Amino acid sequence: MTIHVKNNIHWVGQRDWEVQDFHGTEYKMTRGTSYNSYLIREEKTVLIDTVDHRFSHQFVQNLEMEIDLKTIDFIVMNHAEEDHSGALTALLEKIPGTPIYCTEAAVDSIVGHYHHPEWNFKIVKTGDSVDIGNGKKLIFIEAPMLHWPDSMMTYMTEDAVLFSNDAFGQHYCDEHLFNDEVDQNELKEQCLRYYANILTPFSSLVTAKIHEVLSFNVPVDMIATSHGIVWRDNPTQIIHQYLEWADSYQEDKITIFYDSMSNNTRMMADAIAQGIHDVDPGVAVKVFNVSKHDKNEILSHTFRSKGLLVGSSTMNNVMMPKIAGMLEEITGLRFKGKKAAAFGSYGWSGGAVDRIHTRLMDAGFETALSLKTKWRPDGNAMRECREHGRQIAKQWALHPLADAPAINQFAKAIAKSDAVDEKTEAKPVASLSEQPQQAAVANNNDAEHDSDCQCMICTVCNWVYDPAIGEPNQEIEPGTPWSDVPEYFLCPECNLGKDVFIAHKV
Repeated sequence: MTIHVKNNIHWVGQRDWEVQDFHGTEYKMTRGTSYNSYLIREEKTVLIDTVDHRFSHQFVQNLEMEIDLKTIDFIVMNHAEEDHSGALTALLEKIPGTPIYCTEAAVDSIVGHYHHPEWNFKIVKTGDSVDIGNGKKLIFIEAPMLHWPDSMMTYMTEDAVLFSNDAFGQHYCDEHLFNDEVDQNELKEQCLRYYANILTPFSSLVTAKIHEVLSFNVPVDMIATSHGIVWRDNPTQIIHQYLEWADSYQEDKITIFYDSMSNNTRMMADAIAQGIHDVDPGVAVKVFNVSKHDKNEILSHTFRSKGLLVGSSTMNNVMMPKIAGMLEEITGLRFKGKKAAAFGSYGWSGGAVDRIHTRLMDAGFETALSLKTKWRPDGNAMRECREHGRQIAKQWALHPLADAPAINQFAKAIAKSDAVDEKTEAKPVASLSEQPQQAAVANNNDAEHDSDCQCMICTVCNWVYDPAIGEPNQEIEPGTPWSDVPEYFLCPECNLGKDVFIAHKV
């Protein structure tokens, strides 16, 4: 099947709806991908790129249905990676000796992949061109490390089409080919995901190459990418977006990710996130468990964030393995202009937090004070975590902050639960970690509950909400049923919200 792109240019690529992994298993594709190959039929017939090696025979068969393969004058290989060059072997078995135009570095890559040094390579450099007839030329533009040393782009004069290789593309599969035909939210998400996970380390090169191309002062009416959609409606929008992403990009967002053995570090993450929101309700906070969430989504949010909080339990005096792996990836991505901090729970020693802090500094982050909690955080520790989040919000704010706690109902509830009324002799709630027996008697005495009990129990610390008693420190009157308890209610023991409570069963 072919799709008309423009004038004498047709798409002859392959859609891949099922693929999920790229670069081994390092990049998860959530919307499939396409391998975009283009056939140009002017006075000369030119094929730009092929498809992934898994579709090589299907590609050649489809191409034979469209043209006589012997009429192909030459092949342009913008990139040697197998999802671009994978059909070369099958194709050149049919048309041996066909010239292959590519960079010098691509010759090394292609020979290394397919072991055919006898192929007819034609090495090109930036500014080299080839006449394809009808007053049109192909001009080659080297683009090393975007994202391989062999990468280049190809510009077609008169039609003003830039065959951009991996730049401006996305791993995104759709029955439609053009940017104005697809879901715009999906497209933007996949463009950012692709840039954040693959091109971020080369941001300075992205900026330089875009300015170089713009300096040629040639029109760009269409950008034909190697993966995903073709940009025909306002194609320069993605160029301007790349310039923005390449310039130490950040939004008013904080990403928190962690791994936890016993949920202790998860509790810390929740409390820190709540503390950030107390002070700066406008900041977006995303919390991820690296063992359960899509790694590439986490990295995409990290790319978008002004700051990063990384948490881990301590195991064998080091961080959890998945956290170590994430930090290795983050180091390789070389994010710029971002802040970071470490946190975590420990038992005998807190080595994980110290190691995370060091790795974040080595990765180029501006680091803030770390936070450790020994064993399972009790009420005081959770308040400390929440206060830590408040301080982080203040330190990392991108704009002047109003007196957010004074108007934030969550913060009001905390202030009331922290304060002891001078006119009463109220006793503080016992810490579960320090006095488990006393806490169990005070909060979870099964003997005091019957089969019609309407109490709710916190699944984290086992504190029990009894409607008959209410919660005076948060101004919840006795006799208030759970359904009428305000959404800003916090467990007095562990400071978590209503969503961690379940019906108490005797």
